[in-house]
Amino acid sequence: MVIEHFHGAVCRVDPTATAYPFREPGYNLVLIGQWNEAADTDANMAWVRDTFTALQPYTAPKVYVNYLADDEGSRVGDTYGPNLERLVDLKRRYDPDNLFHLNQNINPAA
Repeated sequence: MVIEHFHGAVCRVDPTATAYPFREPGYNLVLIGQWNEAADTDANMAWVRDTFTALQPYTAPKVYVNYLADDEGSRVGDTYGPNLERLVDLKRRYDPDNLFHLNQNINPAA
């Protein structure tokens, strides 16, 4: 587990000035699961998921987009908060065919 302290300059940026809106002082929790043996995958994935679930009552429904796992595309809305609609509008204007979608995608059809 990594606990990042958000404070200082990052908190002095207007929440709508960039895509990332979460600018209030606080902490960010990162759960990292990494292992060497493929045979350990199920146990390690279970640990990460169980730990995340156990901590959810103590966390806000916010997430940093670069920390989303490949299977967490449904949480993209949690990464942009009030800026999501503006980003969807930009995606519709500049990438209406969703060419750039091999990421935590903002769907222009949303």
